[in-house]
Amino acid sequence: MAEQGEVPFSVRVECYAGYREEETPRRFFLGERKIEVVEILDRWLAPGHRYFKVRGDDGDRYILRYDAAADAWELTLFASGEER
Repeated sequence: MAEQGEVPFSVRVECYAGYREEETPRRFFLGERKIEVVEILDRWLAPGHRYFKVRGDDGDRYILRYDAAADAWELTLFASGEER
């Protein structure tokens, strides 16, 4: 997650809305770079936010946070796929 004092990075996320209307990220964009979500590794709720830990098609891991009040997505963590 973002360290204290750091500002999360805004990202554009495209989602799939399931039968329960829960949005699940399918792909996201870092600038012009498109990253397909190949696996949801974890998900959890916090007051006012939904978090998704995902693996991208680039092999890297990300935590995406959805801020319901702002209707905005943020990237709060990046981990290289080479780090194990």
